Amino acid sequence: MAAESFSLHELAARCVGSTSVAEKLALTTDVAARFDAGDTTIDDATIGAAHLPTTAGRPETPRLVAPRELPRRGLATQEGRAALVHAVAHIEFNAINLAWDAVARFRGLPLEYYRDWVGVAVDEARHFGWLSARLAELGHVYGDFDAHNGLWDMAIKTADSCLSRMALVPRVLEARGLDVTPGMIARLRAAGDETTALILEDILREEVAHVAAGSRWFVWCCEREHVEPGVMFETLVARHFRGALRGPFNTDARLRAGFTLAELASIERVAEDGRAQDAADRARSRKASDELAA
Repeated sequence: MAAESFSLHELAARCVGSTSVAEKLALTTDVAARFDAGDTTIDDATIGAAHLPTTAGRPETPRLVAPRELPRRGLATQEGRAALVHAVAHIEFNAINLAWDAVARFRGLPLEYYRDWVGVAVDEARHFGWLSARLAELGHVYGDFDAHNGLWDMAIKTADSCLSRMALVPRVLEARGLDVTPGMIARLRAAGDETTALILEDILREEVAHVAAGSRWFVWCCEREHVEPGVMFETLVARHFRGALRGPFNTDARLRAGFTLAELASIERVAEDGRAQDAADRARSRKASDELAA
């Protein structure tokens, strides 16, 4: 008798929906094993965003707040280092959901697409495990510090377009990890925390491949829709991140992750527009203050 097959999309949606950290990690391992063994089926038909949940399963903690409400902590104390580890762990937890959502939501794509994002989900779960273990060594657990929901917010904004999802989640939001992680590693080493620095180095190496998967499938989606990738990428970034994108950018890592020199120039332009807007806003604020004081 033939082995029972399961819809990869339904299993992926179950991973996204799980509210238990332990269950989400266990499901990730199980679904990836089923996929690797060929015990899952892939739907040919596409599915509308309305048929999938708009929220990802998560435990009651951490409490989610606006990014500006998160306190800035130095790394001179163990508490400050724990807060940094927690922040990265939260990103990795969200990345598990994002990888599985990319599998559950976008259907009728090549097998290699699903192989990439199942693999990413497994990697992100492993990263979360490393960081959770380090957090325990620092006297904390996931949920002890507040966090924000920016990654999942963008997942909802791109729920109806695989092209937009690939452009804006892996290649903008997750690619910020390529830019900022080297600085975090240097700061941790300066604070004497070699253990966390080594964990982040391992994560950074694997994240380059994750962003590269986003680049690969972004180009594939552009070819399918007969649009020029460079023009489309700059258009989407300017539409969604004007005034919010900041450098400096890790040019070497981004090139290894599939960015072109033209795309790097385009995000520099968007970032420069943001800097100019910030300067103009500060000037207007100073002028208003001067007028009130006069």
